Amino acid sequence: MTRADEPGGPDVATVEHHVVPRDHAFFGHPLGLFTLFGTELWERFSYYGMRAILLYYLTDSIANGGLGIEQTSGEALVAAYGASVYLVSVLGGWLADRVIGARRSVLYGGVVIAAGHVFLSVPGAGFTFTGIVLVALGTGLLKPNVSSMVGELYDRDDPRRDSAFSIFYMGINIGSLAAPFVVGAANEIWGYHAGFAVAAVGMAIALVFFVLGRGLLGGAGEVPPNPLTRADRVPVIRLFVAVGIGAAVAVVIAYLVQGDFTVDTFVDALSYIALAAPVATFWVMFRSPKVSAPERSRLRAYVPLFIAAMLFWMIFEQASSTLSTYAKDFTDRTVAGITISPTFYQSLNPGMIIVLAPVFAWLWLKLDDRPPTAVKFAIGLTFVALSFVFLGAAAWVAGDEKSPWWVLVVVYLIQTIGELCLSPVGLAATTLLAPKAFRGQAMALWFLATSAGNAITAQLVQATADVSNSAYFGGIGIVALVFAGGMFALSPWVTRHIREGADAVGGPAK
Repeated sequence: MTRADEPGGPDVATVEHHVVPRDHAFFGHPLGLFTLFGTELWERFSYYGMRAILLYYLTDSIANGGLGIEQTSGEALVAAYGASVYLVSVLGGWLADRVIGARRSVLYGGVVIAAGHVFLSVPGAGFTFTGIVLVALGTGLLKPNVSSMVGELYDRDDPRRDSAFSIFYMGINIGSLAAPFVVGAANEIWGYHAGFAVAAVGMAIALVFFVLGRGLLGGAGEVPPNPLTRADRVPVIRLFVAVGIGAAVAVVIAYLVQGDFTVDTFVDALSYIALAAPVATFWVMFRSPKVSAPERSRLRAYVPLFIAAMLFWMIFEQASSTLSTYAKDFTDRTVAGITISPTFYQSLNPGMIIVLAPVFAWLWLKLDDRPPTAVKFAIGLTFVALSFVFLGAAAWVAGDEKSPWWVLVVVYLIQTIGELCLSPVGLAATTLLAPKAFRGQAMALWFLATSAGNAITAQLVQATADVSNSAYFGGIGIVALVFAGGMFALSPWVTRHIREGADAVGGPAK
């Protein structure tokens, strides 16, 4: 997934501005932007490179260098991995804000990611699962913080801010575009572990960029903006105990469901946690005495937006699981006598983002940023739902044969259009509708939509193991279309609350 709203964009509040050296040295921007641009480019290269071959490695036979995990379990595991990345991102953002600051969080996260890729490059199931855990933990530390540091390079009223994030997002997509080709080529020539080693090299380059460029950041991310105090100790301990108990309960329930400790047991446990987290977050917000009646009303209006986002990412994130399987096993990848690697399809979305993002930026400008946010959510969900309806129909037409190579190209094109409708406005809507007392945690709530979406996928692929491709993709698409229709119906009500929220905080009403 290459998202246009990678956290920390222009709508996220920044801490006190620091004096930034060489403030116009990088195309009119601080040279520190180049540091963060390079860091994120290579980190995304490592992340998407590893993701491009992860499912194939998990499910390939041991004779071919894989782990021989059953296909359904492998897809569920990859989905659970995606859920864990966004779930841990909540902790990463909290640690940066309250304990170690964004710079150390990025540095420590990068080191952990690099170590994870090194473990993945060593044969053996133990090394593999250790590596997956490390990459998830490290990405959770790094992901929400490197982009937030971009905002710290600029004053809030600096007109270069939007341009800076556009440049930064281009780095994200360049890394995501190149990774499947390079890592996929290494995998096909030398095997899976060579591919993971290439991802490790990418993360090492990211760390070099970040460490050598520290002096250009002007102190951005050095100090946590809301450090813990003595008064915070007891509530924090209470929170961590509650989270620990909740995780233990999830593991016990998963064990009772599966009847044994297997990969599926931990996939289920992680799914339960990812699904429970947003429910608990909303429950805390609604019951908090710090939330006023008008804020509670706006929060109710955010619930359908959250559900729409959760369903959107539930479909979109399957690029690394079910769509990877479809590319490898159910697609005729021969074009002009050349067989395309299935990892190629992982590059389609970032490539399309690079091409279409300027088009959509121009379109929203011409439309004066209409339609409103709620309608954009509904449109985004409609497009991603239609992508699965189309794929289900294509699978039905193919029958026992394989779909032509262009089918998945069309699927990714439809999904990318949907992404450009929903993703850029998602975080803005979240920060606008979140209660004032919880505005600092709004990014965590937005992350939880993706985490919960991945958790739903992990459960779906296990529950529908014997269902045909046409029924699986078509059924999910039709259900999502129904929800999209509901989002269209609710959009006037949601828009009214968004405007009330904007009036309350003095922001734009969309």
